[in-house]
Amino acid sequence: MHHVAIMKKSWGLLPKILAGEKTIESRWYKNRSVPWNTIAVGDTVYFKNSGEPVTVRANVARVVRLEKLSPMRVKAALHKYGKADGIAARDLNVYYRKFEDKRYALLIFLKDVRRIRRPFDIDRKGFGAMTAWISLEHIARIKIATGGKR
Repeated sequence: MHHVAIMKKSWGLLPKILAGEKTIESRWYKNRSVPWNTIAVGDTVYFKNSGEPVTVRANVARVVRLEKLSPMRVKAALHKYGKADGIAARDLNVYYRKFEDKRYALLIFLKDVRRIRRPFDIDRKGFGAMTAWISLEHIARIKIATGGKR
């Protein structure tokens, strides 16, 4: 299965993924949401900053699902996985405040990270303009080839 993770550019995460400073992609939810039951070891994740083309891909090495989170469990998860998630120790409290009310977290361990030689756009039609994650059988379904054609 293929996935597209849409990132907030202001968080500066794609360079951290490429540099190996961020080896986990985490998603925090109040309610379980895609890719909760759709992502598995061996899947491919494509990364893009919002408003930009897809530029990075990685394979999934491991998936950890955290449920029934409380503020204390969120803090513990951030301390345990924060560094691998690309969060500097000095920023743990900032992220804690962002996630303290979340009930679920999905930790996606990445391997074989590489820059895509020919970045491409995607057609998000049917997935919602505000979606931050897309799961589908194959990226070719939404990939827009150079020149604007799928």
